[in-house]
Amino acid sequence: MIKQQWDMLLESIGMSVDNIRGNKLRSFLTTLGIIIGVAAIIALMTVVQGATDTMNAQFDAMGLGTLRVQITGTALKRGLTDADIQTLIDCEHVAGVSPSLSAKVTAKRGDVWSEKITVSGNDGAYFAHNPDLLARGRAINEIDVRENSRVCLLDGDAAKTLFFGEDPLGQTLYLNGREYTVVGMVDEEENVSLFSQILLGGTGDGMVYVPYTSAKKLLGTSTASTLEVYVTDPDETDAAVEEMEAVLDAIFNYKDDTYTIINMESMTEAMNLMTSMMMSLLVGIASIALLVGGIGIMNMMLVTVTERTTEIGLRKALGAEPGQIQIQFLIEAIILSLLGGVLGAALGLTIAIVICANTEITFALNTFAIVLGVGFSGAVGIIFGWAPARKASNLNPIDALRSV
Repeated sequence: MIKQQWDMLLESIGMSVDNIRGNKLRSFLTTLGIIIGVAAIIALMTVVQGATDTMNAQFDAMGLGTLRVQITGTALKRGLTDADIQTLIDCEHVAGVSPSLSAKVTAKRGDVWSEKITVSGNDGAYFAHNPDLLARGRAINEIDVRENSRVCLLDGDAAKTLFFGEDPLGQTLYLNGREYTVVGMVDEEENVSLFSQILLGGTGDGMVYVPYTSAKKLLGTSTASTLEVYVTDPDETDAAVEEMEAVLDAIFNYKDDTYTIINMESMTEAMNLMTSMMMSLLVGIASIALLVGGIGIMNMMLVTVTERTTEIGLRKALGAEPGQIQIQFLIEAIILSLLGGVLGAALGLTIAIVICANTEITFALNTFAIVLGVGFSGAVGIIFGWAPARKASNLNPIDALRSV
């Protein structure tokens, strides 16, 4: 009995495949909606997941246990003085504080100049906690900060802008009319942090790192508006935030909206939540194409039932059960939808690979997206193939044979 049912199932599959092969163009056009829908789902989910992984990697590179403090201040106090910074350093759960200043300046070297160079003033602690930043030469140290040394480091963009085709190490340049000597180069992949891009809206023609004290004179300010705070233990980050909030509230007389403390871990969680919502929205939109494809399959199967009325009548007259007829047409709809799902998966992965290869997004195979896309396509075949299959199984043999 089981062998007989299995043979009937194989026979139904064979007949379905033969019918699809006999109408290749129509079958392809029928599955086109499925192909587009599955490709869209897989490509979107893969690219969004890759973008999320890339951004999370950048957040991790900025360091867990590191806090960013952005000062907006008040009309009377725009930033933090050295005494204020020392008060933060004295907090129990704070291991160190690295103040920084960032602004666009005019840079000149010989006949080459730019008004879009970003200067970043940092101290030795910043480079000590970001060792991967230095590519060649030496980093800014505490002696440079203490002596207000006019030394600097360049990123790749700044080097191309001011020293195109030359080695900038040991050479001089002018920032807002002040002479600086290039003592180091930063890594091409590390030169622009995500945090700097958020705060500065990009870095123009490149970034130049100078000692923090020198940056204060260069930019004509005595206060810092941006801090990088290193906590003693990443597990004590919340305690460090509470201590810093108490200190900053006292510094700014408990006025609201005078500072922002950015916790990388909290930002990562918020980013993951946002990308999850975005992915769900994109998948929902792409699923519309699958529904359209399902309607196309149902339409074609209804036409097929009409075309094969005589065949259905003959099979019923020879003793075929309604369930056997229904299974055959249902299998044909499922094969069509799964075929579209497989082709769509291949197309979607190809699109995702091309997008990732031409951007800075990391490609990662998203097996869930593939399973979702192909599984959804199979479900579409069952749902939209059921009605035509039911219609075929309910045909009256006598009425069907009248068309012979």
